[in-house]
Amino acid sequence: MATYAIGDIQGCYEPFMRLLDKVHFCPDRDKLWLAGDMVHRGPDSLSTLRFLYEHRAQVTAVLGNHDLHLLALAHGAKRLTDREHDLAKILRAKDADKLLSWLQGLPLVVHKKDFTMVHAGIPPMWSVSKALELSREVHRALADDAMAKAFFYGMYGNEPHCWDDHLLGIERLRAITNYCTRMRFCKADGTLDLVTKRGPEAGHNGYKPWFSHPERKTRNNKIIFGHWAALEGRADTPNVYALDTGCVWGGYLTALRLGDEKFFCADCGA
Repeated sequence: MATYAIGDIQGCYEPFMRLLDKVHFCPDRDKLWLAGDMVHRGPDSLSTLRFLYEHRAQVTAVLGNHDLHLLALAHGAKRLTDREHDLAKILRAKDADKLLSWLQGLPLVVHKKDFTMVHAGIPPMWSVSKALELSREVHRALADDAMAKAFFYGMYGNEPHCWDDHLLGIERLRAITNYCTRMRFCKADGTLDLVTKRGPEAGHNGYKPWFSHPERKTRNNKIIFGHWAALEGRADTPNVYALDTGCVWGGYLTALRLGDEKFFCADCGA
C-alpha cells in the first residue's frame, strides 16, 4: 500500500489520470492525499470531482480557495462569470448535490502519518495542533446549513490582516480560511500580505514566505501544501513540501509518495 500526496489538480483531469498511471495507483490498495484546489480553471473539473467522489474512501483532501469558490457559487454568494464554464458544468450536473456535499465536508487541515497537509500553509505563530483546532471551527460551520450560508457570503475579503485569538464570528472564520487557503507572504506575527503572488524573491518589509520564518512553530513538522505555483515545487526548506507545480498554467502535476518521499510528475500535455 502506498499513499500519494498530489498538488493542485484544478480540473486538469487527463494529467491527473496520467500521473495515477505513472505511479500505478491501485484504488484497492493505495491512498490519495490532495492538497486542495481540485477544481477550477482546468478543462474538466466535473470529471475530476466525479473521480474523487467515486474513490472517496481512498481520498484524504483539504479545501483550497478555488474549491471554496465553487461552494460559494453553489450557495448563491457569488455569480458565475463568463469564463467559469468548468464550474458551471458542475453546478448543472445531475449529481451536483452529492459532489458538492462531499466537497463541503472536507477540512482545511489534516494530520496523519507524521504529515500535515493544508492548501496554502500554516502561519508562524500556529502549531499544528492549533491549526487543526481552528480548522475544526470552520468544518463545524460548514456542517451547519445556516452557518455555511453566512460563511460563504462573508468569506471574501483580506481583513483582518493579522490573527487575534479574540476574533469572533465570520471575521474569525474568514481569517482562519485566509491563512489556510490563500496565504503566501506574512510577517513573523502572522500579518498577511494577500496581494503579492510572485515567488519568494518578492518578500518585502518583513514579509516572507510563511515557511521562511525561522521561529515558526511548525519548523519541526512535515508540512504538505499547494497553492503557490510560482514556487515551481521548490520551498528549499526542511520538512516543507510544495506540490503546486502549475499544471493548469502549462507546468506539470506532482505527486509525493509519503513512504519514501519520492516525487513523481506528469506533464500538463498542453
